[in-house]
This record gives sequence, structure tokens and C-alpha cells, in this order.
Amino acid sequence: QVQLVESGGGLVQAGGSLRLSCAASGRTFTTNTMGWFRQAPGKEREFVAAITWSGASTYYSDSVKGRFTISRDNAKNTVYLQIDSLKPENTAVYYCVARTVGRGLSALIGAYDYWGQGTQVTVSS
Repeated sequence: QVQLVESGGGLVQAGGSLRLSCAASGRTFTTNTMGWFRQAPGKEREFVAAITWSGASTYYSDSVKGRFTISRDNAKNTVYLQIDSLKPENTAVYYCVARTVGRGLSALIGAYDYWGQGTQVTVSS
């Protein structure tokens, strides 16, 4: 089992920045790709970004490319999501995910077998 705990969410004004963190524990040596999804009120859960185990490759949804940056520190078993130039439409619960079966970057919900509880990001205009 792998446990994922997100932190760093909160209320921020438009144009501001946040850094979300995801601490992994348990059988972390089994994880390879990790990433972030989000779910806005009344909308479906959507892919945000993913990163390979080495951190050498990343993948972003078109809607966040250029403003969001995913990174990881394997020594700390932590994945980060730096969010800059926040917009009200970025308001959502952000979920950390981990993939232990299969490899590679994916935007598919089904590719990830572990999910955190989520952290709320609220952007005021």
C-alpha cells in the first residue's frame, strides 16, 4: 500500500501562487509515475500534470502548461505542484496520484492506483 497526503492548498487571490506538496509513505519504492488531478465544483475530475520516477520527463494538460510546474524529490518521497498566476477557474480540489502498475506518463484516471484525499485550492477574483 502507498499512502499519499497532500498539503499546501488554501485561499489565494487571482494572480498569486501556491505550492502543493504530496508526501508519500508506505511501499513508495513501488511507485513510478506520480501526478496531480483536480476536480472543480460540478465538473469531472481532470488531469493536471504527471512526472516520471526520475523526474526527467513531465506531462501537462494544455490548460495548465506554462503556469504549473510539477517536480519531485525522491529522497523525501514528495511530489510538488507549483502553481503560478492563479485564476478563479483554477479553484478545485487537487489530488495527488501514484502509479505502481505500468510505467510512463498518462492523463488517464485509470492509470493511477493510489490517490490522496485532496487539498482545496480556492482562487478569489
